[in-house]
Formats: sequence, structure tokens, C-alpha cells
Amino acid sequence: MKLIPTTPTAKAPRERFTGDVYLNTLHNGQAPSRLVAAMVRFTPGARTNWHSHPLGQTLHCTDGTGIVATRDGTVIVMRPGDTVHTPPGEEHWHGGTRDSMMCHLALVEHDNGESATWLEPVTDQDYETAHTQTRR
Repeated sequence: MKLIPTTPTAKAPRERFTGDVYLNTLHNGQAPSRLVAAMVRFTPGARTNWHSHPLGQTLHCTDGTGIVATRDGTVIVMRPGDTVHTPPGEEHWHGGTRDSMMCHLALVEHDNGESATWLEPVTDQDYETAHTQTRR
């Protein structure tokens, strides 16, 4: 057993996120582990680009209110204590709502060194449409 040192907070790269998003890496598994865990904080209106994960992703909301949306129009509102799983290959995005920050734990596994396929930014129109289609 060991205590893992806290990592510095890093601003998320603009080529993968819209708005102000901050990351803290919690775990970056070394073989045989494939687990990658991060705490991600989104300011109001901030969000990821569209993306998918080869082995899926689990998100656990710790604070605030957020949205997770998929290409087929499914939209889930995340609140503290909620957990959302996206299956392997499902294109999706997630972020804070218009008026709330959101913090979640993001859990993924590496597949041959890859944990995500990053795609285009979520348009403002797609972001606003998600707000009108929210369901629990």
C-alpha cells in the first residue's frame, strides 16, 4: 500500500474542451492495471468535445450539475452521487450546465495504450439542444 501524491491541477487542453475545464490525475495504471482515473471540474457552459472510449467510461458526479449526451440524442442530467456509464465506442460529451459548475470522477481503461478517441467540438446549438432534452 502507498499514498499517491496529489498531482497539480492542470487546465484541460483547448483542442479537446470548450470553456474552462480543470483536471487532476488520480491514477494512471501501470501494467497489468489499465485503469486511468481523474477528477474533472467544468465551469458553467464548459464541456468536452465529442469522444468515445475503446473500453467505455464511467463518470461519477461529486458536485454541481452536469450533462452527458450521446449522438442518438440521449441526454442525462448528472447530480452529486449519480454515476453514468458509456459503453465502448459510444460517442458522447459531458460538461457543466449553463448555470452550474460540475465535478466528476472519470474512470477509463487503456486499450493498447489508448483510452479515448477525440472528435470535433460540441456546437453551441448541440449544447443548447441538450438542455431542452434533459431527462433523469
